[in-house]
Amino acid sequence: MDFRKRYAPTYKAILWLAFPLLLGQLGNIAVSFADNIMVGHYSRQALASASFVNNIFNIAIFASLGFTYGLTPIVGAMFARGEDRGIGRTVRVGLIVSIVFTIVLSLLMLLLYFNVHRLGQPEHLLPLIRPYFLTVLAGMLPVAIFNVLAQWSFGIGRTGLPTWIILGCNVLNIAGNYILIFGKLGAPEMGLLGAGYSTLFSRIVGAVVIALVFFYGRAGRKFIGGFVHDRTLAGEPREIFSKGFPVAIQMACETASFSGSAVIAGWLGEVSLAAFQVFVTSSMLGFCLYYSIGAAMAIPVSHAAGRADNAAMRHTARAGYHIILVTMLAVCVMLYFCARHIMGLFTSDAEVVGLAVSVIIPMILYQFGDATQITFANALRGTANVGPMLWIAVVSYLIIGLPASWFFALPLGLGLYGIVLSFSVCLLLAAGAYFYFFMRTTGAKLKQATK
Repeated sequence: MDFRKRYAPTYKAILWLAFPLLLGQLGNIAVSFADNIMVGHYSRQALASASFVNNIFNIAIFASLGFTYGLTPIVGAMFARGEDRGIGRTVRVGLIVSIVFTIVLSLLMLLLYFNVHRLGQPEHLLPLIRPYFLTVLAGMLPVAIFNVLAQWSFGIGRTGLPTWIILGCNVLNIAGNYILIFGKLGAPEMGLLGAGYSTLFSRIVGAVVIALVFFYGRAGRKFIGGFVHDRTLAGEPREIFSKGFPVAIQMACETASFSGSAVIAGWLGEVSLAAFQVFVTSSMLGFCLYYSIGAAMAIPVSHAAGRADNAAMRHTARAGYHIILVTMLAVCVMLYFCARHIMGLFTSDAEVVGLAVSVIIPMILYQFGDATQITFANALRGTANVGPMLWIAVVSYLIIGLPASWFFALPLGLGLYGIVLSFSVCLLLAAGAYFYFFMRTTGAKLKQATK
């Protein structure tokens, strides 16, 4: 009874914030499932090509997203202190800095495009890979703009606004996929490239809509003065960069571990590459749910950090972890008993489905590591003490995780099973380090960390 009284209000607060995020993430799951179902049933070659491009691009997209995450604790702390004008100014600077950062990422991805033939993928997939690569590249800037304004909305506790926009864009994307992939309603049959065009259009629409809401809607009204007129800079560019860059590198390194593993799966052949995409898409169910709860939890943590309330930060993180663990157990039960049905949605190729189903045990181990690292990465992000996240990610995901994928898959001869098994190693290592620094941060005076 004491436990329930102690945590029930916090559970309610986190779930209240998480519910719109959960809707948005479920929408992302739906559109990802729809993408891969349509592409997978179009052809195995299209599914394998989408796997390679999407996993490679996830590095840049998640780096851009992570960079904007630095805004959440800044905006959250300002919101707790009632600094509306400062929030508007911070959003403006955040847009400028994030756009510059995303342009740099886009140029790096363009360089990769001209060298994609050097990455050892099946030669006959390159004519599908190259044009799809360019459509995904074109969508990076709209994604960055949307993410900055979404983090503003999250920081002020309005998690529903970005969610409804995402859901609307997802519906638009699914409809566009159906029309352009298979050539319906008089449109040409474009296959994988049609999926790329549909995604690009929905991302542009999302950025335009959330910008219109910020500049002309009621939600952004009291922040516009600071955005437009406040030209004084109190170190915002440096603060946004110092808070956002470590998170960007953390997410980029984590994603690079998975994307590098997709390249290794491609070395194993077309079937392994397609099965890897089925595994990644199926795993999104858990990731999106854990992420929603973790991101919601980071909001009250950032508010508590603004008040320098260490006890509240720890209490909120514990409550968030309780919710995420229960969610993880439900996901694992569903995956274990329904794996063949879920994975069979994406392709009718029996060889691909059989290989994807064979990795269900390491996939379940992966869920625990993923749930734990998401919890404490978001908790640490909420404190604004994000510096340690950079080296934790480099060590866990790149120095240990990616070589482990190669070693388990090739020298040990475990193939795709070894790749998936290796993910648990790097995720649990990262989770332990995030937990340590969160406890260390919230056990010390936070005057320096929250300045």
